[in-house]
Amino acid sequence: MLNPYDENLGKNEANYQPLTPLTYLERTARTYPDRVAVIHGGSRTSYIDFWRRSLRLASALSKRGIAKGHTVTVMLSNTPPMLEAHFGVPMVKAVLHSLNTRLDAAIIAFQLDHADSKVLIVDREFSGVMREALALAKVKPLVIDFDDPEYGDDAPYPKGARLGDLEYEEFLAEGDENFDWSMPDDEWDAISLNYTSGTTGNPKGVVYHHRGAALMAYTNTIHAGMDKHAIYLWTLPMFHCNGWCFPWTLAVQAGTHVCLRWVRPKPIYDAIADHGVTHLCGAPIVMSTLINAPEDAKRTFPQVVTFNTAAAPPPESVLAGMAEAGFAVTHLYGLTETYGPAVVNEWHTGWDQLDKGGRAAKKARQGVRYAALEGLTVMDPETMMETPRDGETIGEVMFRGNIVMKGYLKNKAATDEAFAGGWFHSGDLGVMHPDGYIQLKDRSKDIIISGGENISSIEVEDALYKHPSVGHCAVVARPDDKWGEVPVAYIELKPGKTATEAELIEHCRTLLARFKCPKTIVFAEIPKTSTGKIQKFKLRDMVKAS
Repeated sequence: MLNPYDENLGKNEANYQPLTPLTYLERTARTYPDRVAVIHGGSRTSYIDFWRRSLRLASALSKRGIAKGHTVTVMLSNTPPMLEAHFGVPMVKAVLHSLNTRLDAAIIAFQLDHADSKVLIVDREFSGVMREALALAKVKPLVIDFDDPEYGDDAPYPKGARLGDLEYEEFLAEGDENFDWSMPDDEWDAISLNYTSGTTGNPKGVVYHHRGAALMAYTNTIHAGMDKHAIYLWTLPMFHCNGWCFPWTLAVQAGTHVCLRWVRPKPIYDAIADHGVTHLCGAPIVMSTLINAPEDAKRTFPQVVTFNTAAAPPPESVLAGMAEAGFAVTHLYGLTETYGPAVVNEWHTGWDQLDKGGRAAKKARQGVRYAALEGLTVMDPETMMETPRDGETIGEVMFRGNIVMKGYLKNKAATDEAFAGGWFHSGDLGVMHPDGYIQLKDRSKDIIISGGENISSIEVEDALYKHPSVGHCAVVARPDDKWGEVPVAYIELKPGKTATEAELIEHCRTLLARFKCPKTIVFAEIPKTSTGKIQKFKLRDMVKAS
C-alpha cells in the first residue's frame, strides 16, 4: 500500500529546488543592494555591484564556452576576484579550482592537468611560479591576469609580468550584468575542487557539491556566532577549503568581506579598528602575529572579535594573550574532505570554574560535530566498531553527512577506501570522551600542520634522502607557539660523509616549498626496531624532552 504522505505529493519546481549558496548572494543583493559587501584597500563594493560583477564573470565565461563539467582555476590572494569567482564560476555550472598560492610549479602543473583547466585567472603576484607551471603543464587554458590596483607601494613582493592576453577587468567587460545564470541541475553537482597536500604521491582532488556548500554556509553562521551584518576579515586563505566556505557564508547574513592580501600585524589591527571587524579565522601563526606585534602596530577596539582556529589547540598563554588583546578564540577541527572545520569545541560556561589544568584539558579536545554534520565517531577501522567512550581507547576519527566531499576526482580506488563501511575515514587517530567530545591523539599518516598548511613527513624525508650524505632520516613535528607545529629532521649520515644543518636545509629548499623544509636538523642515531623500521614515537618523545 502506498504511503499516503507520498501519494500525489511528489517533487516539483514549486516545492523543491536544489540547495546552492548562489541564491544567498542574489537574495542579499536585492534586500540590501547598497550595503557594503567587499572592502579592499580603498575600494568599496556594494552588494548589488558584487552580484552584477559575479554575473558579468559568469557571462564572460559562458561566452568563452565554459559550461557544466568544465574547470576554472584561480591563483589568487584574498581579493575581490576570488570572491566573485566563488559565485560567477558555479553560475555557469562550472567548477571552481582554487590553487594554493604557496605551491611549487610542478605540483601546480599536475593540478592544472588533472583538473583539465579551461580557464586560469592568475594574480600577477604569482606570475613567476605560474609561468613555470604553464610550461610544464599539458593543458593550455585561457589565461587571465589580475592586476590589482590596490597592490600597494609597501608590497613585500613585486608584481610579475602579465602571462595572458586579457586582464581581469577586460574579461569582465565582455560579460553582461543581466546574464541569465543557471541553478545547478542537481544539488549533488560539483561546485568546487580542492586538492589535498599530496601526502603520499600526487595530491588528490576533493570535490565539493552545491548541497554541502549551502549547508556549510548556514552552519558557519551558527558556530561562528555570526549575527546580521557581521564584518569578516580575510586572514584565512580562500584557497583553503574555499575559505572554509565563508565566501558563501557572508551573504547569508549580509555581512562585509574585508580583504587582506598579506597577513601582517598592522594591517590586521587597522582593519579591525577601522572597519569594526567582528570575525576572522586563521592558524596559530595569525594569533602569534597579533599578540607579538610591535606596540606601534597594535590598535585598541571596543568590540570582542571572534577568532576561529582549526589547528592544534592553542596553549593557555596564547589564549590569555588573545583574550587580553580583545579576541575570543573558538577551537575547530576538520579536513579538506569535510569542507574545512566540521567539529567544534562547544564550550560549557561551567568549565570556566575549573582550575587551570582542568580548563586546559577541556580546551585540548576537538569537540562535537557541526549542526550540518550527521555523524562523528571514533572507530576501529578494521572492525568498524565504535571504541569505548573512555577517553583512552584510540581509534580512527570518522565522519558521515552532507558536509563530506563527493569523493576524489578521477580516483575511484581512493574514494572507495575513504568511504569504506559507510563512513569517511579521516586518517586521524583519536579518542571519544564519555561526554561525546573527541580528542585527537596522533595522525596516522604523520602529517605535520604548520601555519595551517599540511606537510607530509614522507615528502620531506624523500627530499633529504636525495642528499648524497644522508644515510637515514626521519621527520616529526615539534610544537611551536608561532606555527602550531614545525618539521624537525633527525639525520644519520653515511659513513665517511659530512653535511651541516644549513647545507641540508638549503638542499631541501631546492626541492620543496619553503614552508615544508625542516626548521631544525638533529644529527643523532635514529631509534629503530629489530627489523630496521624507524620508531617515530621515540623521536616524538625526544622532541618533547628537548
